[in-house]
Amino acid sequence: MKKYRYSILELTRRLLVIARPQRKLIFFATMASIIGNLAHMGLMGFGSALVLFCAGRYFRGSVLLWGGMTLLSAVLIGVMRFIEGVDSHASAYNLLADMRVSLFHKLHKLAPACLVDREKGDVLSVAVADIDTIENFFAHTIGPMFTVILLPLTALLYAGSVHWLFAAALFPVYAVISIVLPLLAMKAGRNIGIAYRMRIGDMKSFVLESVYGLRDIQIFRLGNKRLGTVVQKGNDINNSAHALTAHRQIVSSLPTFFIYLSRILIVFIAGWLGSTGQVNVAKVIILSFVVAASFSSTQSLITVVTSLLEAYAAAARYFEIQDTVPAVMESDNAVPIETIESIAMENVQFQYQKENEPVLEGTCLQVKKGEKIGIIGESGSGKSTILRLLLRFWDPDSGSIKVNGTDLKAVCLKDLRRHMAMLEQSTYLYNDTVKANIAVGKPEATLEEIARAAKRAGIHNLIETLPNGYDTELGEHGNRLSGGEKQRIGIARIFLTEPDVIVMDEPTSSLDVFNEKKLLKTLEEGYQDQTVILVSHRASTLTGCDDLYRLHDGRLEKI
Repeated sequence: MKKYRYSILELTRRLLVIARPQRKLIFFATMASIIGNLAHMGLMGFGSALVLFCAGRYFRGSVLLWGGMTLLSAVLIGVMRFIEGVDSHASAYNLLADMRVSLFHKLHKLAPACLVDREKGDVLSVAVADIDTIENFFAHTIGPMFTVILLPLTALLYAGSVHWLFAAALFPVYAVISIVLPLLAMKAGRNIGIAYRMRIGDMKSFVLESVYGLRDIQIFRLGNKRLGTVVQKGNDINNSAHALTAHRQIVSSLPTFFIYLSRILIVFIAGWLGSTGQVNVAKVIILSFVVAASFSSTQSLITVVTSLLEAYAAAARYFEIQDTVPAVMESDNAVPIETIESIAMENVQFQYQKENEPVLEGTCLQVKKGEKIGIIGESGSGKSTILRLLLRFWDPDSGSIKVNGTDLKAVCLKDLRRHMAMLEQSTYLYNDTVKANIAVGKPEATLEEIARAAKRAGIHNLIETLPNGYDTELGEHGNRLSGGEKQRIGIARIFLTEPDVIVMDEPTSSLDVFNEKKLLKTLEEGYQDQTVILVSHRASTLTGCDDLYRLHDGRLEKI
């Protein structure tokens, strides 16, 4: 038997815990569902009693009574359906919004270590499509979970009042339709639901990757190859969708047999009891209508089973992220820091999870405030890893990293990253204004402060030529700018925050010689009191550093 990380009961329990903040709306929606379905049974029962009374075959009550109850039932059906629809969907949409916020907070804690091996498109699929799919549980399942019990129970009580044989015959039918078939349907179709959600996520990741790399796809004539992959992935999705459709048809068809079986049982029992004079024929007719109406709730639960398969598969993907343990955990008694006076790496060893050999082995480095340190080494030697360990994106496997003599694991992460700023090799720009993109690390910055940082980064003059200056929208991923211009925006971000330690990974890789010299001059003259750690392949970039180190075989060697 296949083992799942989450059982159906566990997923249901956790989803109900998430639903707790909206319990009032859910309660009203559930009550409306119950009353509406009971009213449906009442409409059929009271309506049949009215017809029998008018035909002279039923001698209890009056036309006013049965007509009034029939009309009341009809009104209640409409009103309750409206209340159920509004409240159930209002609560569901509120919960989905809360789940997205919660997921964002979790991703913030997991990044970057725990998300390196997860495709961005798949994460996007969880945040948007999967959470949307969970709406089926909140809006269309909680109510039927209660009505599927109460309505058959009501019908059985009435059947027992007519004759105990009716209740005895109907009980196994209700048990099969309300309990056995849904459970079997969930068990039989769970793999299908999981496969469908995973393939949808895989397709979204591939399409997103293709859109981002569209220029290279055109340059290297990869269009047909990528299109072929899209077709293949589309076929995989279609196969899963066809399997879901087949499952849905089987699940929706089986209850029909048992519903007609119940009617046959009522007819046979009524015939036998009627022949012996043990039952009132009018009551049997009313019972047949009430029983038929009672199956509306059981059928509605059956019809949402296939949707629930997707919802549970989506919920499992959501909880998988929520339950991921961050690679870096902040201490409950984290030590605050006001400034960074010194940094020390002592015998640091580090290995990425999917790599066979350690990147760093016994790496040592001592940096004091105001020093300019340069690190050079071959591509893939671990230079960028050192910088990421300093900002505690990961923790070393052994050895220690200390700030002001305190182990990095004990330092407040917020303080560490406020006083130490890092420029990555590639700068990500948001679909926002130039001003907002520079002020990412200091949203409250004034325009004068932003412009000063831009001047130091050598990007101010270019910004002034843009259509709206600092208010120019850069578009998705900053498509308005070249690679070098994006990098200078990233440098301006660093300068704006005025950190104690500036850490730069290949800061001049996309800059021409003129802007490289300008940047190095700015670092030398304008940031004499700040600690600067530069990593670069270019020897010219490291000109002016107090100490130079070469990273080789996982160790730093002073040049």
